[in-house]
Amino acid sequence: MTQNITGYQTQTGKKINNEQIEQILKAIIAGKYSWACVLILRFAGYNPIDYIPYRTYIRLLKNNCLVESSKQNKTDTKAVEALSLKSTWLHL
Repeated sequence: MTQNITGYQTQTGKKINNEQIEQILKAIIAGKYSWACVLILRFAGYNPIDYIPYRTYIRLLKNNCLVESSKQNKTDTKAVEALSLKSTWLHL
């Protein structure tokens, strides 16, 4: 017996490269599991705002992107890239 599900499309995510895996592992080792989930969603091609609450997402961005870039006292291209990956309707 087979079941036919109409309208169902499998979404193939992007492949995650080694540098992105290292970022995810660093977040996990640091105990930042929520941030690791955001990174996994981003790197796989999904929009994190579709899966986590808005306020939580903004808090995670502030705690992990803005704090890290202010510690370095210079504009880091990786931090800028991370901020540019946020939701298309959200502008900080």
